[in-house]
Amino acid sequence: MITAEMPVKFDRKKHKDETLLTLYRNILKPRMIEEKMLILLRQGKISKWFSGIGQEAISVGLATALEKEEFILPMHRNLGVFTTRGIPLNRLFSQFTGKPGGFTKGRDRSFHFGTQEYKIVGMISHLGPQMGVADGISLANKLRKDKRATAVFTGDGATSEGDFHESMNVAAVWDLPVIFVIENNGYGLSTPSSEQFKCKQFIDKAIGYGIEGVQVDGNNVLKVYEAVKKIAEDIREKPRPVLLECITFRMRGHEEASGTKYIPKELFDIWGKKDPVQNFERYLLEEGVLTEDLIEKIRAEFKKEIETGLDITFNEQLPEADTAVELKDMYKPYVASDTKPQGGSPKRMIDAISDGMRLAMKKHPNLVLMGQDIAEYGGAFKITDGFVAEFGKDRVRNTPLCESAILGTGFGLSINGYKSMVEMQFADFVSEGMTQIINNLAKSHYRWGQHADVVVRMPTGAGVAAGPFHSQSNEAWFFKTPGLKIAYPAFPSDAKGLLLSAFEDPNPVMFFEHKGLYRSITEDVPDDYYTLPFGKARLVKEGTQVSIVTYGMGVHWAIELLEQHPEISADLIDLRTLAPLDTETIYTSVKKTGRAFILHEDTITGGIGGELSALIAEHCFEYLDAPIAREGSLDTPVPMNADLEINFLPKERFKNKLLDLLEY
Repeated sequence: MITAEMPVKFDRKKHKDETLLTLYRNILKPRMIEEKMLILLRQGKISKWFSGIGQEAISVGLATALEKEEFILPMHRNLGVFTTRGIPLNRLFSQFTGKPGGFTKGRDRSFHFGTQEYKIVGMISHLGPQMGVADGISLANKLRKDKRATAVFTGDGATSEGDFHESMNVAAVWDLPVIFVIENNGYGLSTPSSEQFKCKQFIDKAIGYGIEGVQVDGNNVLKVYEAVKKIAEDIREKPRPVLLECITFRMRGHEEASGTKYIPKELFDIWGKKDPVQNFERYLLEEGVLTEDLIEKIRAEFKKEIETGLDITFNEQLPEADTAVELKDMYKPYVASDTKPQGGSPKRMIDAISDGMRLAMKKHPNLVLMGQDIAEYGGAFKITDGFVAEFGKDRVRNTPLCESAILGTGFGLSINGYKSMVEMQFADFVSEGMTQIINNLAKSHYRWGQHADVVVRMPTGAGVAAGPFHSQSNEAWFFKTPGLKIAYPAFPSDAKGLLLSAFEDPNPVMFFEHKGLYRSITEDVPDDYYTLPFGKARLVKEGTQVSIVTYGMGVHWAIELLEQHPEISADLIDLRTLAPLDTETIYTSVKKTGRAFILHEDTITGGIGGELSALIAEHCFEYLDAPIAREGSLDTPVPMNADLEINFLPKERFKNKLLDLLEY
């Protein structure tokens, strides 16, 4: 086990002077940038800085060892990754200062960005999710037989996150060529390792996942370089994950404002003697690879490069706010088609969805399906029954119970040129993967222009006596999250057409499928491939007295009521998609009828009905002849008992309330 007391010892072995000089230049540049950033921070020219001083050898050794087309997923103390990959300094400085010349148009800070040009995928503030993304990137490499490694960083504190376990487990089960790099610097912000975990060394954790663990001195750039080079060469030929633990120390605070008072002073004395830049420089001088004149020459070169980059950045104007641009950049541009298929045959919704996925798999050879029990078993609802025989296990993948890691894998696949479908066995279980959906999938295009070509299928809804954890309607969780598209079909033909559109669309789609409609509704559905545009509601019935706005099971409750009461003349609007929302159809109808009733299965408080009601009030107020009415389920969990569930659902209350509205 490597300890703090062990001195940094270099052994050049057969490395050429050129290699050693490259490593020296690569490790010196981020140190000089960091020193400059600390000055700028004190001058108020930058607002925040996460220092990696003392840890540079890990970033530099790894980035130097990997091939340039291999993805790296760094954290906020890995400046050396970005500089070693050759990103122009003015672009980095513009990113740090929120200027347009950065990678996020001023929308995000520091290293919260990615770039396809330099094959880097930056972090988000929620520690851990980047590891699942690395799984997806490496899965794409493995499927293409690219013989490429992927490296992802995490700190020792973040190994307590569930994403760490899930992502390691998925990579192990699927033999993914990922290097999981743990920068073990002894602290998670101010909490020491002794209060973070019980293990003495992280390579012991590798045993539990059935993978290899390698420990290196993280302050020795040569050791890191050699370890990564050897691991990468090996896993390119024999794909599998490896855990690489780098023992190091953070010489500054978590970020500069937090300070270091919580760290014993003697640790700084011990680790100061192991400075990765000074020790390597001293060694190369002893070896005759460096001279004092060469050092001064390199430092002068870097100083000029830094100052030139800063001049460009500081002369750059701050971004101008443009609402149209901000809204447009939420999604990757995509023009939906609206095909007009002919003929068809009777299909239940479950058959239409299965048929749609089968056709999508045929059209998109880069589409991968993932979910619990979806392979040989065919999924909990048998929608993918027979898919393994037709498309193979590479593309129809059973997953461990790792919702977050698998959603991250979907994002990683998208980054590396694939499409994916992730099935939640029940929509309720999506809570295990919320960070990936609302912080990675939804925000990535807006933040750094990376689309997330992921469809998340969500078997949803009550009425089947399945209780509080298999019956929730949770579409409102995502309705308020910019960057997601949401489909919720009520008919088999819509389910197939919208699902095929979801696979065409390069943006993340939450696709809700009501379990109670899977086998209860049958209609003629075109057999061929066709798509339906998102954002276009379906006018199921036309009338003059009231506009009923609903979706999913609510459509069928409304149809049943109108059939029981033929005297009611109603526009029945099936929204079909909730994001984008077809407000034009809603407003046109309400302006015609003068009455609006909003119905959904979700609980009434916080449901989508509240937003629809506000929109109608704002845009149609002068046309209304009565108050806007809405109905949803009770503000309780979904009960299991059938009678309690009937009482929970809004079907009967909807009937009485609609009749009252017509009498207003």
